[in-house]
Amino acid sequence: MDNNINTIIEKAKELKCEVLLQEPLSRYTTFRVGGNAAALIKVDNAEKLSVLFALCNKLNVRNFVIGNGSNLLVNDNGYDGIVFKLEGNFTNIYIDDENTIRCGAGATLAKLCKFAADHNLSGLEFAWGIPGTVGGAAFMNAGAYEGEMKNVIASSSYIDKNGDPGTINADQMKFSYRHSVYAENGFIITGVTFKLEYGNAADINHLMDDFLSRRKEKQPLNYPSAGSVFKRPEGYYAGKLIQDCGLKGRQIGGAQVSEKHAGFIINKDHATCADVCNLIEYVQNTVREQYGVELECEIRKI
Repeated sequence: MDNNINTIIEKAKELKCEVLLQEPLSRYTTFRVGGNAAALIKVDNAEKLSVLFALCNKLNVRNFVIGNGSNLLVNDNGYDGIVFKLEGNFTNIYIDDENTIRCGAGATLAKLCKFAADHNLSGLEFAWGIPGTVGGAAFMNAGAYEGEMKNVIASSSYIDKNGDPGTINADQMKFSYRHSVYAENGFIITGVTFKLEYGNAADINHLMDDFLSRRKEKQPLNYPSAGSVFKRPEGYYAGKLIQDCGLKGRQIGGAQVSEKHAGFIINKDHATCADVCNLIEYVQNTVREQYGVELECEIRKI
């Protein structure tokens, strides 16, 4: 193993972090594909993360943070670097005032949505059922059913490449469709603050149940996937374009265009990352040839 990676591993152990060597990343992604990380480090507070992230950057060691792995496609050959998993303090959720929630980046959206509903706070109903973490959702401005993270985020906290903490207000986060400033600056999101509206608990839960039932009805939730594979092209819907090309059910290796929703590629039968990538390319080429539309991946490839 690379000496610089070993240096980071030793520092992580010194900081009492759990370190898993040659850890299969397929265990941490909803697609259930991907090779091993050189090391996966579980970090439970911002101080430890600051030290380790700064050291990675100082030593030029590749690294990334994995949340729920719901929007990741990891190479079959693995990742020759450090993967950080945020746990402990990063999963905490607090009420700051009557309509403000402060949340660690490692908390799941499910936990956040439930917390908001339990406190009669409305605005996050659209996120109920999105299988990600708060940090990942802020990073990519996750959205569904006409709702987006940019509509409810007030600010986010981060650690920069030198390990220094900071805060960015929502108006500085450069939110756009499935994008935020964090896709550009390489910082790690450590927490997010949400501004919500006081609402009626019964109405909030009813809307959450409605959105979840729609997901179950329309999406292939019984197979491993990374959700919608492609961004919505202007003036079109990716799933309808793919369906109109006759690609529902098209399979390469163990990867298949879902027969339930053409916008999803599923791990039908022990798919590899190569299977998924080849199918993505096939779909893109077919849609380009038949409709002249370029489909851009929403999934982050590692």
